[in-house]
Amino acid sequence: MSNIVSPGTTPNTVRFSDGTLVTIPADWVLLPPGDAALTRRVKAAGEHWIVQEKRGRKVFSRGVYTAAATVERIRLELEAERSTESFAKKKEASVRRREKVQTEYVEDFFGAVVSFLAFHPDHVALTDRFARAVTDHATPVGSGTVARTKRIPVEERAEAAVIAWMRHKTTGYDGMVIPRVKGKRREIRRMLAQRSKELLQRYRSGAAIDPQCPLKHALADTP
Repeated sequence: MSNIVSPGTTPNTVRFSDGTLVTIPADWVLLPPGDAALTRRVKAAGEHWIVQEKRGRKVFSRGVYTAAATVERIRLELEAERSTESFAKKKEASVRRREKVQTEYVEDFFGAVVSFLAFHPDHVALTDRFARAVTDHATPVGSGTVARTKRIPVEERAEAAVIAWMRHKTTGYDGMVIPRVKGKRREIRRMLAQRSKELLQRYRSGAAIDPQCPLKHALADTP
């Protein structure tokens, strides 16, 4: 049986979804997140509580509570499996597959960014450098950026990644003191996004660009 709980008021308690505060069984331990295979097998082995903590709009995994004996037994089983030559070969093949998929995705994403930028030939020299800077920032595995989501098409991810990169690199957003008023941060982001889109349009149209353009300065500072 599985239950989703949140941290309780003391280290030895958790709170169920109905608000009930429950003491953790004495023979249970918290298996922290990090080893997906171990966590998956522990969940399948029997009763457990999945600990989640909500902070703002985000939900964070804090691990799984279950019997200590179960965790230790499965941990030893996994260690035995992982020590074999066949497992090492399987892991190596898996790493190669992931690297191949990542390489292909980076290339696809870079192409999507270039297509979104669509700079005029007069400014094409900046296109590859800009697209590479955005791609290098947005595509690493585990980066948590919009480029890593599969919920929207890659074209939309590319656009969102460009606007996000510009917000941090070409505006004063990171140094702004934003009032803790509901919707204020979103409002400022929309305003800055509009400014970024207007700047991009100048590059697309072939218009003359101010030598002090913040985009040029940002790219000049990018390795």
